[in-house]
Amino acid sequence: MIKVVRIFFWVIVVLTALMQLWQEYQTLQWRKPLNVAVYPVNADGTPVVDTYIASLRAQDFEVIVQFFSREALKYQLPLRRPITLYLGPEIHDIPPAPPAVNGRLLDIVLWSLKFRWFSWGHQPAVGVPVDIKLYLLYHDPDRHRRLLHSTALHKGRIGRVNLFAENSQHATNAVIIGHELLHTLSATDKYDLSNSLPLFPQGYAEPYAQPLYPQSMAEVMAGKVPQTPQTARMAKSLHEAVIGRPTAREIGWSK
Repeated sequence: MIKVVRIFFWVIVVLTALMQLWQEYQTLQWRKPLNVAVYPVNADGTPVVDTYIASLRAQDFEVIVQFFSREALKYQLPLRRPITLYLGPEIHDIPPAPPAVNGRLLDIVLWSLKFRWFSWGHQPAVGVPVDIKLYLLYHDPDRHRRLLHSTALHKGRIGRVNLFAENSQHATNAVIIGHELLHTLSATDKYDLSNSLPLFPQGYAEPYAQPLYPQSMAEVMAGKVPQTPQTARMAKSLHEAVIGRPTAREIGWSK
């Protein structure tokens, strides 16, 4: 009897994994726009962040939708708006934080499971079926000079995004949200983890430009505009960012 139960358990595990792989494959066929829900979170619990979150409107995120539409047109994607973004209600619990960069594989796996469980229990309705969920953790700029790296999972299509609760940061926040959204679609980072500089050529928006430096645009999965071989500046907005061909291949926009 125990053997039968074990076999049944593993059959369920394998079928679940296969179903998830099939769903991920279907998503990247881009036969329909993907619905993205963004849920604000007060990461510091301060009144400043409360006020900022209360001021958010769906149109504040339209620049992200426009970015995806503009880039999809370059790759002749048969969708005018490949993503539709919905602003969901505020979430009052904080998603579990990922382990340290050099954390053990077991810790990473456990965190992934905890995050996916959190997402299952924290997905308020936004009026449509949701394909991707991003939890926007807003931080009080008076308490933080820098924020920890954001992170996202393509399995489960969820993201945990660290942002500043400040109007002047709207444009750079949009770059970070777009970057993490692409992670949920299987895009990989295009920068050197040791120094955050864009990798050549995949992390360059214009890898064949002559002269090569300074670049004028950022590959969104690198997030920075190369100025010299040793320096780069953060993209000021999504108007300075592109989806390069390597990223387009990863998300199913290019062969």
